[in-house]
Amino acid sequence: AAGVPLPGALLAVTGAAGSPALVALRALGLGDLLTAVPALRALRAAFPEHRVVLAAPAALAPLARLTGAVDELVPAAPLRPLPDRLAGADLAVNLHGRGPESHRVLLALRPRGLLAFASAAAGAAGPSWRADEHEVRRWCRLLAESGIPADPGDLALEPPPGPPPPWAPGATVLHPGAAAPARRW
Repeated sequence: AAGVPLPGALLAVTGAAGSPALVALRALGLGDLLTAVPALRALRAAFPEHRVVLAAPAALAPLARLTGAVDELVPAAPLRPLPDRLAGADLAVNLHGRGPESHRVLLALRPRGLLAFASAAAGAAGPSWRADEHEVRRWCRLLAESGIPADPGDLALEPPPGPPPPWAPGATVLHPGAAAPARRW
């Protein structure tokens, strides 16, 4: 599957396909992507020379652009193989789960490095998973314990460009989270 370039994102500034790549996996829904925003921004700040590729559902591309952290979205489904063109990325980051299945999806790309929670079944080292942890803090802790500062409060999104739709002037959209307590706000 082809990637979905994000117009106006850093891809246009940093140049291009020859840039080192960082692949972040978050192939879930809207609330799931929102909980990963601070971690994605921390990755962008820590790896400014990398092309940040988010593996997530294609429908989330406009929202991914509003994070200011992602250069490209590659359409992905939960725990399904990722496109071969992502093979050999400098760094793969598992923002999808604790593994081992999601770790294996990223390890199949043969990245130079994997940033993930510890999983003996997938042969991955990393911080320990905490089941009762809110996901915003979870992903920031994964990075912080790996030496990448991340601010769990860095959640704000820029409004989409252009005027609001005529049926929603001044509207605010709230997404309260999901059925899982770790994604509730």
